[in-house]
Amino acid sequence: MAHRTVVFVAPFFMTATLRFVAAIAALPGVRLALISQSSLAHMPPGIRRRLAGHYQVSNALDAGQLVTATRALAGSLGRVDVLLGALEHIQVQLGIVRDRLGVDGMGEAAARNFRDKARMKDALQAAGLPCARHTRVRSTAEALRFIRAVGLPVVIKPPAGAAAVGTFRVQSEADLQRALLSLKPSPERPAVIEEFMTGVERSFETVSIRGEAVWDSMTRYAPTPLHVLDNPWIQWTVLLPRERENPEARAIRGPARAALKTLGMHTGLSHLEWFATPRRRGGVAISEVAARPPGAQIVSLNGYAHDVDFLKLWAELVVLERFEPPARRYAAGAAFFRAQGSARAGASRIVAIEGLDQAQRELGHLVVETRLPKIGAAPSKGYEGDGFAILRHEDTEVVERALHRLVSLVRVRAA
Repeated sequence: MAHRTVVFVAPFFMTATLRFVAAIAALPGVRLALISQSSLAHMPPGIRRRLAGHYQVSNALDAGQLVTATRALAGSLGRVDVLLGALEHIQVQLGIVRDRLGVDGMGEAAARNFRDKARMKDALQAAGLPCARHTRVRSTAEALRFIRAVGLPVVIKPPAGAAAVGTFRVQSEADLQRALLSLKPSPERPAVIEEFMTGVERSFETVSIRGEAVWDSMTRYAPTPLHVLDNPWIQWTVLLPRERENPEARAIRGPARAALKTLGMHTGLSHLEWFATPRRRGGVAISEVAARPPGAQIVSLNGYAHDVDFLKLWAELVVLERFEPPARRYAAGAAFFRAQGSARAGASRIVAIEGLDQAQRELGHLVVETRLPKIGAAPSKGYEGDGFAILRHEDTEVVERALHRLVSLVRVRAA
């Protein structure tokens, strides 16, 4: 088999990112080079030994630096066949580099369709696909005009956010002022305001090869990510049912695939968030779509549910454009542990984890992976919280009940 030269952009060597890097490095016949801000001295030796090249940049979000780095790596390794990155924040830059250097894959225009949420919803609405009413706002006056037309509550967020970061639910004028003070919308940097969707929020992951959907999977959030961000103490869950075919999956599959076509998905694993809602025709409304692998342990859940190395499947997909749909054998779910305590927003530390012994006695036989919160650590500001546990069983209802029991038993205390 001919060698495939792959360049992976990993700004920093975070644990989650390195899992994707390692999966590609393990593929036979692949020459993998890395572009990063971090020095190779901080790379785990097992991965470092498999690299064919490395180029360190000062800013991995600078498309010009990425062009220079990719061109230099191509000079030593030969033509770059695949240019990749798993993070939401670098997808447009990767598209720019592909366009400039003639690397196959998603270009800048399609990447912006996924990254700019207002542009995304403009395209979806133009295609007749169900999504929230929205507009760009550059001032308080524009936000108030939209609210008068649509009513409260609404959601305000940056146009290129990720993982609900910087997203505000506005239920009053006071909420609006807090959101605008944080986002500071302007003509140069508008915010996006949209109607607040009611219903049950889900995610829908799709494997695409050159724009054609070949496999998909759905997960259920409880409660919604925005509700979790609004309430930093809430522990939450993600459930991947064993049943791939169910009424919700059938309802969203058509709109999801049409959305990916409209936005310009190429090859990869995408992550679509949507609402099952009676307020829209067909009972669905698309929230937003990302042209990269999902977070919230969803990749791991698919690995456990299908009893496969899902990262290996992903690596074969993005490098070799090959994907063999696995058989689903289990339901799987993740419970996220989040610190609670009055000092959480300040200089607090995790001081105790309560309920673990009881949880182990009741649910230990279902647990396949854990990362427990660390005593003495500062509480996380991210929506995934301070730790997690993944559960698995053949029966979806068993996993769903166990997840709810787990987040009711385990308490992470901060002081």
